[in-house]
Amino acid sequence: MYSFRNDYSEGAHPRVLQRLVDTNLTQTCGYALDPMSDAARETIRRVCGAPEADVHFLSGGTQTNLLTIAAFLRPFEAVIAPATAHISLHEAGAIEATGHKVCAVETPDGKLTPAMVEAVLDAHPDEFMVRPKMVYIADTTELGTIYTKAELTALRRCCDAHGLYLGLDGARLGSALTAPGNDLALPDLAALTDAFYIGGTKNGALFGEALVLRRPIDHFRWHMKQRGATLAKGRLMALQFQALLEDGLYFEIARHANDMALRLRRGMAELGYEFPLPSPSNQQFPVLPNTVARQLEELGYQFEPERVIDADHTCVRFVTSWATPPSAVDEFLRDLAACK
Repeated sequence: MYSFRNDYSEGAHPRVLQRLVDTNLTQTCGYALDPMSDAARETIRRVCGAPEADVHFLSGGTQTNLLTIAAFLRPFEAVIAPATAHISLHEAGAIEATGHKVCAVETPDGKLTPAMVEAVLDAHPDEFMVRPKMVYIADTTELGTIYTKAELTALRRCCDAHGLYLGLDGARLGSALTAPGNDLALPDLAALTDAFYIGGTKNGALFGEALVLRRPIDHFRWHMKQRGATLAKGRLMALQFQALLEDGLYFEIARHANDMALRLRRGMAELGYEFPLPSPSNQQFPVLPNTVARQLEELGYQFEPERVIDADHTCVRFVTSWATPPSAVDEFLRDLAACK
């Protein structure tokens, strides 16, 4: 049976692997200071329309988040994020371990608004509290929702008005930028944020995230080295992003993941299942009777519980990936239809 638990169950897209094979015996210097890494950085600057951006390759999302936030903030400063944000819930206190509080905001859809940001600022008026200095969002959000250009622009204006940095967790950025209803592109993110990253781990890479810094940070590579983020074989991440971004493969496979998620959603909706979270991306959140969920698990399907609805129902998360075949979705729907 198929796993819908996450979008990093598989290894890497074959074209990514082939790029690594083709360059395997080429000798270079280390620490992503080689010509291959330089070429990947230039490709990222080109597709982002940001020729002056500082680009760094990091191994995973938690590492990228904590490095970015710690590098931007002074010791007494804090970051504002949705309560559902990865940095708030799923990173084992990594941000707090850098000495920075996460001011978590309850939101109905995983997204922040200027009013929510300003409410946090109002609640921290003086030096006896932490000083909120950065807004940190995700696209897609952890609830599968996406930001529009108008929403991101409004947050940018809010941050400018209050002297805040704006960072964006892009672990599932490919899904966001190819989702139905999206009107953002990489150049928009480069223009509207101070820092964002292009997630590779969850979209066709073996591992790796490409951090794009639009606001220079002095000695960022020192931050990386101190926190164990400077890989001797850093080119391995850079090569993967070159393969993903040079000809649009990144968006092609992200779009496939979304298509499979929406195929799953349509089929489940036709069977009468409800989706209280309106996700257009590769994460879908149906409500299942607990008896049905157990039957599916007994058949070997894997998915994650999201939240309890009542004693008999649970909202669960299904995630599709660049590698999800249509046949896996269709087989699941046939098995679901047979559940009682």
